[in-house]
Amino acid sequence: MSFSRFLNREKTIFLLVAALAGAAASIIIMSMVPPVSRDELVHHLAVPKLYLKHGGIYEIPFMDFSYFPMNLDLLYMLPLYFGNDILPKFIHFAFALLTAWLLFGYLKKRAGTICGLSGALLFLSIPVIVKLSITAYVDLGVIFFSFASLLLIIKWLNEGFRKRHLFYAGIMCGMALGTKYSAIVAFALLTLFVPFLYSRYAGGKGRHLHGLLLHFMLFFLTAMLVFSPWMARNYHWTKNPIYPLYNKVFNPPVQKSIVAKEDTARKKPTQNSGHLTYRSIVYGESGLEISLLPIRLFFQGKDDNPRLFDGRLNPFLLIFSIFAFFPKTGISAAARRENMIMLCFSFLFILIAMFATGMRIRYISPVIPPLTVLSIIGIKNLFESIKDVPAGWRSRGNAALILLFVISLGLNFIYMTGLFKDVRPVSYIMGSVTRDEYISRYVPEYPALQFTNKNLPHDSKILFVYLGRRGYYCDRDYVTDDSLFTGLILKSEGPDT
Repeated sequence: MSFSRFLNREKTIFLLVAALAGAAASIIIMSMVPPVSRDELVHHLAVPKLYLKHGGIYEIPFMDFSYFPMNLDLLYMLPLYFGNDILPKFIHFAFALLTAWLLFGYLKKRAGTICGLSGALLFLSIPVIVKLSITAYVDLGVIFFSFASLLLIIKWLNEGFRKRHLFYAGIMCGMALGTKYSAIVAFALLTLFVPFLYSRYAGGKGRHLHGLLLHFMLFFLTAMLVFSPWMARNYHWTKNPIYPLYNKVFNPPVQKSIVAKEDTARKKPTQNSGHLTYRSIVYGESGLEISLLPIRLFFQGKDDNPRLFDGRLNPFLLIFSIFAFFPKTGISAAARRENMIMLCFSFLFILIAMFATGMRIRYISPVIPPLTVLSIIGIKNLFESIKDVPAGWRSRGNAALILLFVISLGLNFIYMTGLFKDVRPVSYIMGSVTRDEYISRYVPEYPALQFTNKNLPHDSKILFVYLGRRGYYCDRDYVTDDSLFTGLILKSEGPDT
């Protein structure tokens, strides 16, 4: 039996669907445990819980993260209202499934069903996507809305600049902005893409400034309108619509004298040193290591390690993407154009994030779907390029390419296996470990919070000291230590005051 006959279309589709089902089932099982991840306990579940306790949205001055946009966090309030804090994980995971569905639909149209399923599987099994899928974070929502907006802009470009596609793209981008501030980068890039693409590809239409401005404003204003409720809330509370970002722009500090300015500068000497300088000083990274950050992201990621980007990607996501542009012959102009749009979006997003914030895989996660598309197209191009070689070498080439793709998926599934061992969901699901015992394994302060909830009066107010702001499991009013101590230090005149 020949190799090509052994791996026919039907068997390939069956294997891909089975792998997709296995990945989804593993994620579902790992999600069926109480929330213990840091940002769940600090923000994404803690703030909705406080809103429910208060009876509505209200300002929480000591929590700077409570000013973040909260599209997904508000969804989490529904299961929390009924006492279920596991269901928010499945709400978050649903956005990973939706993104996989977008990838399948787009790749199926461009390259066929097998490529569509391969893209969905590659995306859904990438380590950082798996890790996010078992938590009640919001990053998967940003990924879905940003990618949907990008695809709609491509559709707007390919179908004669129909305004309704751009309108829907603006809605999706606005939803991304209302989910997490990191979507500001996607918004900025897509807003610039619209006039550039219109002027370059609209032909006679593109020479009319009126049409260019109309399409630009349609996308920009639609996104801003969808995002506006969160801007209005923050402006009402702080006079800064995107608080706490750029607060010195919207609320410039009033300096009483030059001496006060000098004192402030002495107290915060590294305030404007930059994230790359921080990596050089704190992590001891050389200029070469820092310049290679966009490449290192794909090879050196590690969970819970800020120096190594607090997450993992897959190196083949970068390697396969290169071949989306080779060979140059045989690729239609429209396909080449779409590849370039996705490449530019991914490259510019990573570059901006590199200078704007501390590098975390989660912060650049909107580039994962476009890179997945480029990876699958790259694999397809490699298969196409060896069709003309002699039959014996063609079989070996096909086998080598399939092996490489299996290895790339194998890296993902090895990570998933390790994560399954770390989460240990089976003992909790089977009832051999109680909820309190499970939480205590991962949240060291949980027994103290249990004691607080059971023994202190309901009107008590707790000061968190060295708890990392993890307040979800505290049923009493609390204040975190970071804002209090930082304020006292900055207001002090010296070490003795």
